[in-house]
Amino acid sequence: MPYIPISHPLDNLPEKMEQRRELRTHGTPAEGAMWRILRNRQVHGLRFRRQYSVGPYILDFYCPELRLDIEMDGESHFQYDGAEHDAERTRYLQCEHGIEVWRYENSQIFAQPQGNFVEALKLRLKEKKEAKEKERL
Repeated sequence: MPYIPISHPLDNLPEKMEQRRELRTHGTPAEGAMWRILRNRQVHGLRFRRQYSVGPYILDFYCPELRLDIEMDGESHFQYDGAEHDAERTRYLQCEHGIEVWRYENSQIFAQPQGNFVEALKLRLKEKKEAKEKERL
């Protein structure tokens, strides 16, 4: 696998700062719940950044160590235009930056008993972290 630097000149462009701040301030309840799970290295010591921009896109929750974007999607993402935009965005992130994208519906964090969702997410993150560590060896 080719070396892909953790930081890139298109990361967190200054011209996107206000938009990132606005998204953090006016996020959905699902994004708030996810942030309470991921912040402060609570999950396997992984650092996540909230509303981090890469190129023209703003990622909901980005983990530089795993090159992972976790997205919380509302109803607009399930319309034709939203799905097309998401597919284009995912291709860009994967092909241009080596970033994997995990998508969850906003309702998932609330519909399932939260313990089940959180435990499944933590397990998936643990497996991803262990796989990354094996790659480095």
